[in-house]
Amino acid sequence: MKRYLSLFFLTIGSILTVYSQKTFDEKMNSLYKRTVPLIGTLELKEKSNVILLDTRSPEEFEVSHIEGAQMIDYDNFKKTDVKNIDKNAEVIVYCSVGYRSERIGEKMQKMGFTNVKNLYGGIFDWKNQDQEVLNKKDQPTDSIHTYNRAWSQWLYKGIKVYE
Repeated sequence: MKRYLSLFFLTIGSILTVYSQKTFDEKMNSLYKRTVPLIGTLELKEKSNVILLDTRSPEEFEVSHIEGAQMIDYDNFKKTDVKNIDKNAEVIVYCSVGYRSERIGEKMQKMGFTNVKNLYGGIFDWKNQDQEVLNKKDQPTDSIHTYNRAWSQWLYKGIKVYE
C-alpha cells in the first residue's frame, strides 16, 4: 500500500510540475512582444563576459538578484544609466518575469545597443530552475521579491516577498 501511495504522489507531482510549467510558459508568451531576443536560464548560466542588468526596483533588487547584476531602475531609467556600456557588448536584461526588462531592452536597442537579450521568465524562472540568487549583502538567499501577491503565483520555488 505504501508503495502505491508513493507512486500516486510521484505521478501527481510530475503532472502538476508539467502543468505549472505549461501555464508559466503560456503566461510568459502572452506578455512578450518579442522585440528583444530571449535567452533562457540554462543558456545564460553557460555564458561569461556578459553584462547583466536587473531592471527591477531597488527594493526588489535588495531582496535578491542574480550574481553580477547591476541594478537599472525601470521606473527611473535614463540613458546615462548605460552610458558606460559598450554598445556592442552582450547585455542581458531581466526583471521578475521579463516584461519590464523587454521594455528596457527596446530602449537600449533604440539607443544603438546591438546585442541585447531578455532573460526568459526573469528572476522567477531563474529561481524556479534552482539557480542561486543573492541578497543585498551578496549572500545566497531563497527570497524573491515577487512584485505583488498576484505575480507571486509564478514563483514556484523560493520564499515569496511582496510587501
